[in-house]
Amino acid sequence: MKFLAISGSARRASTNTALLHALQAVAGQTHVLSVYDRVGELPVFSPDLELDPPPAVSALAQAIADADGLILASPEYIRSIPGGLKNAIDWLVSRNEVIGKPIVLAHASHRGDDMLGQLRVALATLSDRFNEELFLRLPLMKLLPDEVAAHLSAPRHQEEMCRFLDAFANYCKPA
Repeated sequence: MKFLAISGSARRASTNTALLHALQAVAGQTHVLSVYDRVGELPVFSPDLELDPPPAVSALAQAIADADGLILASPEYIRSIPGGLKNAIDWLVSRNEVIGKPIVLAHASHRGDDMLGQLRVALATLSDRFNEELFLRLPLMKLLPDEVAAHLSAPRHQEEMCRFLDAFANYCKPA
Protein backbone atom coordinates (compact mmCIF):
# COMPACT_ATOMS: atom_id res chain seq x y z
CA MET A 1 0.00 0.00 0.00
CA LYS A 2 1.00 3.57 -0.63
CA PHE A 3 0.16 5.95 2.21
CA LEU A 4 0.40 9.72 2.52
CA ALA A 5 0.88 10.90 6.10
CA ILE A 6 -0.05 14.54 6.64
CA SER A 7 1.26 16.44 9.63
CA GLY A 8 -1.00 19.19 10.90
CA SER A 9 1.92 20.94 12.54
CA ALA A 10 4.03 23.73 11.06
CA ARG A 11 6.64 23.27 13.81
CA ARG A 12 9.99 21.84 12.71
CA ALA A 13 10.43 19.81 15.91
CA SER A 14 6.82 18.58 15.92
CA THR A 15 6.17 15.36 17.83
CA ASN A 16 3.33 14.55 15.43
CA THR A 17 5.67 14.88 12.46
CA ALA A 18 8.22 12.74 14.32
CA LEU A 19 5.53 10.10 14.84
CA LEU A 20 4.77 10.11 11.11
CA HIS A 21 8.46 9.74 10.27
CA ALA A 22 8.65 6.79 12.67
CA LEU A 23 5.67 5.27 10.87
CA GLN A 24 7.49 5.88 7.60
CA ALA A 25 10.52 3.97 8.91
CA VAL A 26 8.51 0.92 9.99
CA ALA A 27 6.35 1.01 6.86
CA GLY A 28 9.37 0.65 4.60
CA GLN A 29 9.39 -3.10 5.03
CA THR A 30 5.87 -3.70 3.68
CA HIS A 31 4.35 -0.38 2.59
CA VAL A 32 5.36 2.96 1.09
CA LEU A 33 4.65 5.96 3.29
CA SER A 34 5.39 9.57 2.36
CA VAL A 35 5.25 12.35 4.94
CA TYR A 36 3.74 15.72 4.00
CA ASP A 37 4.93 18.27 6.55
CA ARG A 38 4.31 21.52 4.68
CA VAL A 39 0.80 22.64 5.69
CA GLY A 40 2.37 25.92 6.82
CA GLU A 41 3.49 26.61 3.25
CA LEU A 42 0.02 26.41 1.71
CA PRO A 43 -1.51 29.76 0.77
CA VAL A 44 -4.62 30.83 2.61
CA PHE A 45 -7.68 29.17 1.08
CA SER A 46 -9.75 31.30 -1.27
CA PRO A 47 -12.72 30.01 -3.28
CA ASP A 48 -11.62 32.44 -6.00
CA LEU A 49 -8.53 30.26 -6.58
CA GLU A 50 -10.22 26.84 -6.66
CA LEU A 51 -10.41 26.62 -10.46
CA ASP A 52 -6.73 27.48 -10.85
CA PRO A 53 -5.13 26.52 -7.52
CA PRO A 54 -1.60 27.54 -6.52
CA PRO A 55 1.11 24.94 -7.30
CA ALA A 56 1.50 23.92 -3.64
CA VAL A 57 -2.20 23.02 -3.49
CA SER A 58 -2.06 21.10 -6.77
CA ALA A 59 0.98 19.17 -5.52
CA LEU A 60 -0.81 18.19 -2.31
CA ALA A 61 -3.91 17.16 -4.24
CA GLN A 62 -1.79 15.01 -6.57
CA ALA A 63 -0.02 13.34 -3.64
CA ILE A 64 -3.43 12.52 -2.17
CA ALA A 65 -4.67 11.17 -5.51
CA ASP A 66 -1.60 8.92 -5.76
CA ALA A 67 -2.04 7.48 -2.24
CA ASP A 68 -4.13 4.46 -1.30
CA GLY A 69 -4.87 6.04 2.06
CA LEU A 70 -4.21 9.07 4.26
CA ILE A 71 -2.90 9.22 7.81
CA LEU A 72 -3.29 12.55 9.61
CA ALA A 73 -1.49 13.54 12.78
CA SER A 74 -1.98 16.91 14.37
CA PRO A 75 -1.36 18.84 17.56
CA GLU A 76 -4.12 20.68 19.35
CA TYR A 77 -3.94 24.48 19.41
CA ILE A 78 -6.24 26.14 21.94
CA ARG A 79 -8.47 23.05 21.94
CA SER A 80 -8.90 23.21 18.18
CA ILE A 81 -7.50 22.14 14.80
CA PRO A 82 -4.36 24.13 13.95
CA GLY A 83 -4.94 26.81 11.32
CA GLY A 84 -2.53 25.27 8.81
CA LEU A 85 -4.31 21.91 8.83
CA LYS A 86 -7.74 23.53 8.72
CA ASN A 87 -6.54 25.56 5.74
CA ALA A 88 -5.34 22.38 3.98
CA ILE A 89 -8.72 20.73 4.59
CA ASP A 90 -10.47 23.83 3.23
CA TRP A 91 -8.45 23.49 0.01
CA LEU A 92 -9.51 19.84 -0.32
CA VAL A 93 -13.19 20.07 0.47
CA SER A 94 -14.30 20.88 -3.10
CA ARG A 95 -11.83 18.55 -4.80
CA ASN A 96 -12.36 14.97 -5.92
CA GLU A 97 -9.03 13.49 -4.76
CA VAL A 98 -10.13 12.92 -1.19
CA ILE A 99 -13.66 11.66 -1.87
CA GLY A 100 -13.83 8.01 -0.86
CA LYS A 101 -10.17 8.04 0.24
CA PRO A 102 -9.49 5.90 3.32
CA ILE A 103 -8.37 8.17 6.18
CA VAL A 104 -7.19 7.44 9.73
CA LEU A 105 -5.71 9.45 12.58
CA ALA A 106 -2.53 9.18 14.59
CA HIS A 107 -1.79 11.41 17.56
CA ALA A 108 1.39 12.14 19.52
CA SER A 109 -0.12 13.31 22.79
CA HIS A 110 -2.10 12.02 25.74
CA ARG A 111 -4.42 15.00 25.36
CA GLY A 112 -6.06 16.84 22.47
CA ASP A 113 -9.46 15.18 22.52
CA ASP A 114 -11.32 18.42 21.67
CA MET A 115 -9.26 18.86 18.50
CA LEU A 116 -9.55 15.18 17.64
CA GLY A 117 -13.32 15.42 17.94
CA GLN A 118 -13.42 18.40 15.57
CA LEU A 119 -11.03 16.69 13.17
CA ARG A 120 -13.15 13.53 13.18
CA VAL A 121 -16.22 15.55 12.20
CA ALA A 122 -14.33 17.33 9.40
CA LEU A 123 -12.78 14.12 8.04
CA ALA A 124 -16.05 12.19 8.17
CA THR A 125 -17.57 15.03 6.13
CA LEU A 126 -14.65 15.00 3.70
CA SER A 127 -14.60 11.24 3.03
CA ASP A 128 -17.06 8.43 3.65
CA ARG A 129 -14.02 6.18 4.19
CA PHE A 130 -12.78 7.93 7.33
CA ASN A 131 -12.22 5.20 9.92
CA GLU A 132 -12.71 6.65 13.39
CA GLU A 133 -11.97 3.40 15.19
CA LEU A 134 -8.54 2.78 13.66
CA PHE A 135 -6.42 5.21 15.69
CA LEU A 136 -2.79 5.30 16.83
CA ARG A 137 -1.95 7.33 19.93
CA LEU A 138 1.56 7.47 21.37
CA PRO A 139 2.15 10.14 24.06
CA LEU A 140 5.23 12.11 23.01
CA MET A 141 4.32 15.58 24.22
CA LYS A 142 7.11 17.54 25.95
CA LEU A 143 9.79 15.03 24.85
CA LEU A 144 12.95 16.34 23.23
CA PRO A 145 13.74 15.06 19.70
CA ASP A 146 16.27 12.50 20.99
CA GLU A 147 13.77 11.28 23.58
CA VAL A 148 11.07 10.97 20.91
CA ALA A 149 13.38 8.85 18.74
CA ALA A 150 14.28 6.59 21.67
CA HIS A 151 10.64 6.25 22.71
CA LEU A 152 9.46 5.35 19.21
CA SER A 153 12.29 2.86 18.67
CA ALA A 154 11.15 0.76 21.64
CA PRO A 155 10.07 -2.69 20.39
CA ARG A 156 6.53 -2.38 21.80
CA HIS A 157 6.00 0.92 19.93
CA GLN A 158 7.52 -0.47 16.74
CA GLU A 159 5.10 -3.41 16.94
CA GLU A 160 2.15 -1.11 17.67
CA MET A 161 3.00 1.06 14.65
CA CYS A 162 3.34 -2.02 12.41
CA ARG A 163 -0.04 -3.35 13.58
CA PHE A 164 -1.62 0.05 12.92
CA LEU A 165 -0.20 0.20 9.38
CA ASP A 166 -1.19 -3.38 8.59
CA ALA A 167 -4.73 -2.76 9.86
CA PHE A 168 -4.92 0.39 7.76
CA ALA A 169 -3.61 -1.44 4.69
CA ASN A 170 -6.31 -4.04 5.19
CA TYR A 171 -8.93 -1.29 5.48
CA CYS A 172 -7.64 0.34 2.27
CA LYS A 173 -8.05 -2.79 0.16
CA PRO A 174 -10.87 -2.53 -2.36
CA ALA A 175 -14.03 -4.34 -1.27
